[in-house]
This record gives sequence, structure tokens and C-alpha cells, in this order.
Amino acid sequence: MSRPFRVLGIQQIAIGAADKSRLAHLWGTLFGLEKTGDFRSERENVDEDIFVMGVGAARCEVDLMQPIDPAKKPRVDEPQLNHIGLWIDDLPRAVEWLGAQGVRFTPGGIRKGAAGFDITFIHPKGNEATPFSGEGVLIELVQAPPEVVAAFDALART
Repeated sequence: MSRPFRVLGIQQIAIGAADKSRLAHLWGTLFGLEKTGDFRSERENVDEDIFVMGVGAARCEVDLMQPIDPAKKPRVDEPQLNHIGLWIDDLPRAVEWLGAQGVRFTPGGIRKGAAGFDITFIHPKGNEATPFSGEGVLIELVQAPPEVVAAFDALART
């Protein structure tokens, strides 16, 4: 099976809580990760702090999320390990190919994510038409910028 894209590494992990302040203390104060931004979306019911570890191609986000309104869906704190994000070298080709293989994506298609990269999500549950999924885990596919692709290519040559 010839795959027209590569998964380069983990771009992020997203963790949810009813109140993200204790998570921010753990990841920011106790672990020493740098807070680099925040993101808020009424449509996605999320108030998010973005922390990072590593540098360059090894940089990984830790997104700490809480619902804006706990009475509304989606509930970004259920499950607490909300999703993982994977660097993809060619996101449009990956989506096209995976879709043709029966992978189920969430509604919304490819769009800009909180960190400014193009993203899309693989649904945590399959259905009859598209049976392949994250099997309970939401998976974010993230278009890797050229410098990340180049760094991974350089590492692969060593």
C-alpha cells in the first residue's frame, strides 16, 4: 500500500479539565513549560492555554482546555485527554487518501487551527460508511510547516 504522506511526529497533546488553572500550574509552574498563547472559540466551546516544550522540529504543544460553558457540547474536558495532534507532511493528500481508505473525519474539513496551522480531525468513532476512526480517541492532523518537514528529512538522512 503506497501512502502519499508521512506522519512526522507529535505536534500536540490536548488535555481538558472543568477548570484549567490546576493544569496550568502543573505544566507551567511545576514542569516549567512556557505559555505561548491562548485560544478561545464559542463555536468549539473552548478556552485554551497553549504551552510548549522542545524547540524547532522537536517542539510540541501542550494545550490545556476548559469548556466555556460546561452545560454545552462539545465538552473539551471529557475525556480529559482530549486529543493528540500529529505533524503531517502533506495534509490535503493525507485527507484525500485516508478518506478513500474509509477513515471518518469530523465535520469542518481542513481549516486553520488555534496555532495557525491547517488542521483536520479524525473522528473518534467510525460509522457504516466510514468504519475507520481513532477508536475512541480524537486525532488532529496538522500540516507541518516547511521547516519542520526539512528538519525531519535531515534527521532521517543521519
